[in-house]
Amino acid sequence: MPRAEQQACKGNMGTVSVKVELLGGMDQVFHSDKTLKLKVSSPSNEVTVKDLIDHMAGLIDNPRDLDMFIQEETVRPGILVLINDTDWELEDKEEYILEDGDLVSFTSTLHGG
Repeated sequence: MPRAEQQACKGNMGTVSVKVELLGGMDQVFHSDKTLKLKVSSPSNEVTVKDLIDHMAGLIDNPRDLDMFIQEETVRPGILVLINDTDWELEDKEEYILEDGDLVSFTSTLHGG
């Protein structure tokens, strides 16, 4: 059964548990944690990557750090996002519906020098 059909059959999701990897210096934005295990909720039945991004933004204390992660209500250009090791560009980006156990990686591709 295709993933979209599997998700439609699951009914009420509301909350999912996901693992987040922070690579390429992204961990500095999140208190030097390279891995986060998060429970993400949504008022709708489905939890999307947008919900995850909003949840993660709420974990950032310093407004300058927030600017390193978010721009115009999505992740900043230069941050590679992988969902279960697949580029989110191939997975509906912010609209991708998360499932329990998904792995979402955020990698900064911007380097000083």
